Amino acid sequence: MRAGFRVKAVMFDLDGTLVHTAPEIAVAANLMLADLNRPALPYNQIEGYIGEGAQTLIKRCLAEKPGLTEQQNAESDAALFEQAEHLFFMHYANNVVESKPYAGVIDGLQAIFNKGFRLACVTNKPEKFTLPLLQKCGLADFFEMVVSGDTLQKKKPDPIQLQHICAKFDVPVYEAMLIGDSATDIRAAQAAGCFIVTVPYGYNQGKAIDASQVDATIEDLTDLTTLIYT
Repeated sequence: MRAGFRVKAVMFDLDGTLVHTAPEIAVAANLMLADLNRPALPYNQIEGYIGEGAQTLIKRCLAEKPGLTEQQNAESDAALFEQAEHLFFMHYANNVVESKPYAGVIDGLQAIFNKGFRLACVTNKPEKFTLPLLQKCGLADFFEMVVSGDTLQKKKPDPIQLQHICAKFDVPVYEAMLIGDSATDIRAAQAAGCFIVTVPYGYNQGKAIDASQVDATIEDLTDLTTLIYT
């Protein structure tokens, strides 16, 4: 029996898997905080907030103010969030396309694209940032479908994005694979019933990937050609 995984569709997370976006996100987040007269946060702290969508990242950056009651913090957060979201999106729009793909991404995508796999990008990033970033990085043409964080009513770790892609491709979930970098990707893939393969270089809130929770790990995307077949 041939070793590896027999799949027809391969889905890729974006932030931390295809593209190193943390530097630009951190800059935008700290510009947002400066506009709100709040202190800057360390790069590593902001990087640890990446992976569950912009709204979650913004809320974590705002955090709670010391010395306030729980009710006061809730009211403060509610009053600040809309303004903070506007500021973050404004700043991030100015630098989102400066992010670069990780080593091996373009070669890896080209190799499996040439082998006839159906490819999709699935991300919690809003579409208005996802599509320009993929285009600027030279990755857009590899993907038959792109599902962003605001494409559907839910996003990872909910499995709906992965199920949606498989349905559109007319591919059973058990013949699909997600390539990701975080526990969010693992939970989504397991809930959907597809294979999950992780890379070691992305964003997982500062924690190492639990190898027992994934089907395989790869050093970079060039390793995929020896791992999957149709």
